Amino acid sequence: MLCVAPNGARRTPTDHPALPLTGPEIAREASRCMEAGASVIHLHVRDRSGAHTLDVDQYKDVITQVKSAVRDHMVIQVTTEAVGRYQPQEQMAVVRTLRPTAASVALRELVPDETHLSQASAFFVWAATHGVALQFIVYSPDEAVELQALARRGALGCDSPNTLFVLGRYTAGQRSQATDLLPFLADWPSTASWSVCAFGPTEAQCATAAIGLGGHARVGFENNLFDASGSLADHNAQLVSNVADVSRRSGRGVATADQARSIFGVTQA
Repeated sequence: MLCVAPNGARRTPTDHPALPLTGPEIAREASRCMEAGASVIHLHVRDRSGAHTLDVDQYKDVITQVKSAVRDHMVIQVTTEAVGRYQPQEQMAVVRTLRPTAASVALRELVPDETHLSQASAFFVWAATHGVALQFIVYSPDEAVELQALARRGALGCDSPNTLFVLGRYTAGQRSQATDLLPFLADWPSTASWSVCAFGPTEAQCATAAIGLGGHARVGFENNLFDASGSLADHNAQLVSNVADVSRRSGRGVATADQARSIFGVTQA
């Protein structure tokens, strides 16, 4: 399953002139990435000033445009990323209002400590019972262990949380390494679905490691602007196509949108 994260919350056109920020730009990029092999789009939207927003109406508008471009051939996953602007209640509220097919949630943002667990757990259970597929984002092996402990406690609304391992941090010049993945998998149950995202031109190497170890991959300008040679990529689809080729040649193949929905455990398009 290949997911594309075409813009993120922090990038600007000064980082890359082809960064898609408006609804029409994101929709065109989604269509291009779909053709390249992506079955999921990780969606960030921006306000009129270009800043990251969790505005429901803005989300609805861009989702409509993306669906028009890709129909039911991609799963649209909305982000709840705080970026220092939003509190947990606001992050959860946007998902409750939108009821999207899928949403990503950072464990450290919604459960920064035990005092936040009760309200977060109620939200996780709500999502599970209302057909919203949550992907839990963890930034360290310790967080992965914590997530599994919460699953065993019944706090996530599911036994096997779909999880994204982030290999690295949002720092200048960050370059992830494929070996960064191994500590995340040390105590990870074989039945729980996982994906990887990585920073810098080693993104494809990290995705290749994930493919070989039975995981899935997220690529795109949110985390990386460069192709495997270290040159600036022309567009997101170039990054998707490269990893899709690796997956096909490895024998894993590339998931369709219906297969991605099965991996996420949802039926709605």
